[in-house]
Amino acid sequence: MTDAKETQETHEFQAEVGKLLELMVNSLYREKEIFLRELISNASDACDKLRYAAITESGLLEDDPELKVTIALDKTARTITVADNGIGMNRAELVDNLGTIARSGTEAFIEQLTGDAAEDAALIGQFGVGFYATFMVAKRVEVFARKAGETEGWRWESDGRGAFSVAPDETASRGARIVLHLRKGDDEFLEPARIRTVVKTYSDHIALPIALVGEDGGPETLNEASALWTRPKAEITDAQYQEFYRHVAHLPGEPWHTIHLHAEGRIEYAALLFIPDMPPFDLFDPARQHRVKLYVKRIYITDECEGLVPPYLRFLRGVVDSSDLPLNISRETLQHNPVVAKIRGGLVKRVIAELKKKAEKAPADYAAFWRNFGAVLKEGLYEDESQRGELFEIVRFQSTTSGEDWVSLADYVARAAAGQNAIYYISGGDPAALRKSPQIEGFKARGLEVLLMSEPVDQFWLPAVGSYRDQPFRSVTQGSADLEEFAKPAAPDGEDKDKDKPVPLGEVDKLIALVKLTLGDAVKDVRVSERLTDSPVCLVADEGDLDIHLAQLLRQHRQHTPEQKRILEINPSHALIRVLVAMVGKAGATDALEDAAHLLLDQARILEGEPLPEPGMFSKRLADLLTRSLET
Repeated sequence: MTDAKETQETHEFQAEVGKLLELMVNSLYREKEIFLRELISNASDACDKLRYAAITESGLLEDDPELKVTIALDKTARTITVADNGIGMNRAELVDNLGTIARSGTEAFIEQLTGDAAEDAALIGQFGVGFYATFMVAKRVEVFARKAGETEGWRWESDGRGAFSVAPDETASRGARIVLHLRKGDDEFLEPARIRTVVKTYSDHIALPIALVGEDGGPETLNEASALWTRPKAEITDAQYQEFYRHVAHLPGEPWHTIHLHAEGRIEYAALLFIPDMPPFDLFDPARQHRVKLYVKRIYITDECEGLVPPYLRFLRGVVDSSDLPLNISRETLQHNPVVAKIRGGLVKRVIAELKKKAEKAPADYAAFWRNFGAVLKEGLYEDESQRGELFEIVRFQSTTSGEDWVSLADYVARAAAGQNAIYYISGGDPAALRKSPQIEGFKARGLEVLLMSEPVDQFWLPAVGSYRDQPFRSVTQGSADLEEFAKPAAPDGEDKDKDKPVPLGEVDKLIALVKLTLGDAVKDVRVSERLTDSPVCLVADEGDLDIHLAQLLRQHRQHTPEQKRILEINPSHALIRVLVAMVGKAGATDALEDAAHLLLDQARILEGEPLPEPGMFSKRLADLLTRSLET
């Protein structure tokens, strides 16, 4: 027989794990009992995985079919042992799972660390940080594990200070047995009463028995051992919902909203879903995967059932348990299963209905949800035509008249100006910048509300949707403004009513002709603007051309965009344009006017966030123009 010491391997922890363990070892966190919550949660997951694997490989369960978690206390040795008979781990999995960041919640925890010991310790209770929480109470941790279906067992050991060892072990049985050698001062966790309280508080929802074995006998089952989602809502406390949320979501905080339902009829299923109160760190991962677990008759199947929850609801966390799916269904065929499709339809309708209720009854609360997940929910506007009408009722926007509040489309249409037959919007990256955009000046002056489309997703659903209640969405940066029928309010008494009076169009036409000739192919056209009141110029896209901000977005994502010239609009009421009009035809003014034409275009580009094609020439022209103006 080979001596275990001869085959023992020593590994360094991943840098991020080392940082985490340093915090655990020196933790100031007072509620250290969460280490037990984390170990029980991991053990439950391991049993779920084995139960699923045994559907197709029944032999995996033969020698020990009753899945469970056991807690053993030894006051003499000062150890706590948490064991499960689940899926277990082999050598490679011990190294990977316990030596590197392998759980999303742990990774999110690392991202939140500030370097302040007190602040970072306060995060522990929220995130839990899985297995590593054991080092808050243990000076040394041993893990004895054997993978189901394999014959070789392994022993993992570490004091949490930079390295760990792995060696073969003949005593390891199927599953994992974690032995915590307690530090001085943490003897409270050797008391059965303390363990009972911790399990009842944090792990009563676990759907398999958690048994306590002490020096005075046992085992004693400590939890209800029933799936929380199968129990009547009246029997479940808010604290139990919250602990289950942390168990299933691996997120801190409390659920923003809980949806617990039992569907009966042709298709029967139970669902316990949570909407988090903060965005998960992987919310915008390109894979767009949800984190809702699918169970069949209380047996865990997968958390990657693609057809169960649409991508635009991927912020949901929780479980769905079906009575109508076969236990031996493969994960590959789930996506096209008609039962899954019907469950999905029911879940989507229920979630949207719950959000609609929240939006109507608690708008301030709903605004918090919208800030977190609105951009994701809007993906459904172009992906799910069947629910588009319902989604339209719960989407929210900021606007030129809303301040920091959020506007519904129904409210926008209800308060539209007389004769207004379109929903005006402007798109871009920053609401504050959009509120100052020159293209909205004419709309604001006429009391026309403009929606601020400040998220990239807006550029995709708007072209796909087209209209709401027969009102087309119309970009204020595209095509003609068509504002003649909306009168500007009269100037207040005492103001110069001729201050903003435009110069005669005949005189402006001469300036436009000169600007066109000077700029040539740099612009598609030059014309008088209806949309400007305070700014001298702006750029707009021609009708049918790509919206300016959509083109910018596509370029940022390195997508090919066709080269399209823009239209330069000038404001004949602006003082600068008045001066330039007066200069046309004067002797010696040609050079200054040509410089001014280029500067007007560059100014419009800057306002749109467009790069200047010739920064050096812009600087020279500006310097020359300033010099001439200061010399006169």
